[in-house]
Amino acid sequence: MDGQTISLRKFRFNVNSCASTFAIALVVVFALTLLTTHAIEAQTFNVIHAFSGGGDGSNPYAGVTVGPGGVLYGTAAAGGNHGAGTVFKLSPVNSSWVFSPLYEFTGGSDGAYPEGGVVIGPNGALYGTTDEGGEYYYGTVFELRPPATFCSAVLCYWNETVLHAFTGYPDGAFPLYENLAFDQAGNIYGTTDGGGANNEGTVFELTPSGGGYTENIIHSFGSGTDGAAPEAGVVLDTAGNVYGSTTSGGTGTECSNGCGTVYQLMPSNGGWVENVLVNFDETNGYGPFDSLIVDASGNVYGTAPYGGQNGDGVVFKLAPSGGGFTYSVLYAFHSLCTPFGGVAMDAAGDLFGVCAIGGAYGQGLVFELTNCSETCTMVDIHDFVYIDGSFPWGAPVLDANGNLYGTTFYGGTFTRNCDEGCGVVWEIAGVGAQHKN
Repeated sequence: MDGQTISLRKFRFNVNSCASTFAIALVVVFALTLLTTHAIEAQTFNVIHAFSGGGDGSNPYAGVTVGPGGVLYGTAAAGGNHGAGTVFKLSPVNSSWVFSPLYEFTGGSDGAYPEGGVVIGPNGALYGTTDEGGEYYYGTVFELRPPATFCSAVLCYWNETVLHAFTGYPDGAFPLYENLAFDQAGNIYGTTDGGGANNEGTVFELTPSGGGYTENIIHSFGSGTDGAAPEAGVVLDTAGNVYGSTTSGGTGTECSNGCGTVYQLMPSNGGWVENVLVNFDETNGYGPFDSLIVDASGNVYGTAPYGGQNGDGVVFKLAPSGGGFTYSVLYAFHSLCTPFGGVAMDAAGDLFGVCAIGGAYGQGLVFELTNCSETCTMVDIHDFVYIDGSFPWGAPVLDANGNLYGTTFYGGTFTRNCDEGCGVVWEIAGVGAQHKN
């Protein structure tokens, strides 16, 4: 089994240390100065949880999901008492937040390392994926439900059900930085980075059947130039078409394995037909990692962390046109950015995202793009200072009141579990359209 696991495992981005011992020393020496400056320029920013690497988890890749009552749900890719990651919720109580771990993965058949986020299903349960673990060690799709009876304990863990354990070939292997998507019939859609018919990843569908779910691979990547290694999840439009991206493959020749694609899967005669909408290259950006979003007009938005006019990544748009889509770069970053995460959109059409690096202190930033009818103007709304977070990866999310939430992979509280910080969940209050009128 170990040999097969290695052969199926695709290349993936490994986060290297974002700070040397020297950088940590600088943070300690200049902490008061930086905090004073930071408080002036970003008074609405708040760390609502700093991970410890213990039972709460550590190092979240994914952003959070906003649930009823403003409750936030998310995952930590590592940590927990078994070291295999956690699922958590943050509940607003008066003017503060209460953190509750909902599940700690053991690394066995229940899964390990949830690098994607969780979504709320039609039945109110939480759904997500783990990168590894499961019966065959190739990752899982899981469901979490609260206890059936009232829980009076301090820690009330939820009950996990593994809906699918990936088998590698031809099934798929290693789902990564995705949020699962539901269609109106309750079918679940997602991707795997590896496995499938060509070991280049898959798009899968889980259909409710007999009290469980039946899996159907609706596309296996690696057939010519259709793309490879989809590390992000998918989104659906109102017609039931599926959209996603691949980090490699396609026709882009500047990259050794192709520069990635944006694809569309259309239901057709009981099957699915793939259309490649974009073949990335160095000029237009390349290597997208995070999920796309679709607006009410059918426009598709996303990020590419590399390339673009200045080489620091781009935010792009795909507009429906003549039965196809027209690609445009809304913003090409001209200083260090590397936007691994996707974007969120407010009611005014402004976009919000994160740069994994760069900013005033080199630890990443949160940005807003405004006036985006053709190209956008960027506003830097927060620069991470390492003790309030570092290396934001997942896309941010807006709540109904225009508050923005997200996570960082590093930074926050320094513990013996995480010598570069275990990451944080953050809030920037009142940045959405509701506060701009």
